[in-house]
Amino acid sequence: MANVLEVTDIHKKLGSSQIIKGISFSVKEGEIFGFLGPNGAGKTTTIKMIVGLLYPNKGTIKINNYDVQAEREKALSSVGAVVENPELYLYLTGRQNLEQVASFYDNITKDDIENIGNLVGLKGRLDDKVKKYSLGMKQRLGLASSLLSKPKLLILDEPTNGLDPSGIIEFRNILKRTAKETNTGIFVSSHILSEIEQLCDTVAFIKSGVIESIESLNKSTINDSKTENFEEFIIKTTEKDKCSESLKNISYISDFKLQSETESPSSFVVKAKAGSIPDIVIDLAKKNIRIEEIYKKHQQLEDRYMELVKGVNK
Repeated sequence: MANVLEVTDIHKKLGSSQIIKGISFSVKEGEIFGFLGPNGAGKTTTIKMIVGLLYPNKGTIKINNYDVQAEREKALSSVGAVVENPELYLYLTGRQNLEQVASFYDNITKDDIENIGNLVGLKGRLDDKVKKYSLGMKQRLGLASSLLSKPKLLILDEPTNGLDPSGIIEFRNILKRTAKETNTGIFVSSHILSEIEQLCDTVAFIKSGVIESIESLNKSTINDSKTENFEEFIIKTTEKDKCSESLKNISYISDFKLQSETESPSSFVVKAKAGSIPDIVIDLAKKNIRIEEIYKKHQQLEDRYMELVKGVNK
């Protein structure tokens, strides 16, 4: 699948503070990519650079192969976004808000507006004034606005704020269906671990403007993450090609995959015989492959978050 978003070595300084310190990642078509970190880690600043509200001091951001700085209009033409609180006209109805968005496009019909309203759970409420909406309903209307243009990249910042548990489940299902049915790449920034774990295929952990790791959450990519005789490990190395070739020839490794093409150092998810970490280290060392890090893959996102972002080993 092609990348709809490519972020390469971006830096951003605001005043005297270096907010973003050289981060890189990519989002593929149909992928739900989580951007996870504590408040103040740089999540919203990164999003604002992706959508062209801020420009990086260094590095490039490409959407559908268009550079956001050099080709801003083309890059953003297929992007839908809700950054922080949705910008809505409170004195208009939900439908009128969507009609305002639709006026910027040539091919959005009244039926499209009705269908999008139904999709996000506003059936029967589109003709109410937005000032009567709850916070959760405003979030849904913001999502509807971002979906009207049928974007190839959807960017959401803390999208479940204000939603009750049933609303969160419904919202999650909407996003999963959108990604699957329209092949839309979805970038979700949040600090809510449970939502990222249940929603996303891939997650990047960010701390103090640095991406600590990019890891797959798609449990279907490697069969049976842990059985009685096998466990999953993460191997990080700067020698991606040499490591990949060597892993193919180690008999007690049953499967492996590269987590991200853009991450440096590269990370491999390896399914191997339980207790074989020392043997893997020895075998790779014999090939003169430098290993930056090797560890058992955590089964719970919370454990990995605490280890990477909070500096706590469980």
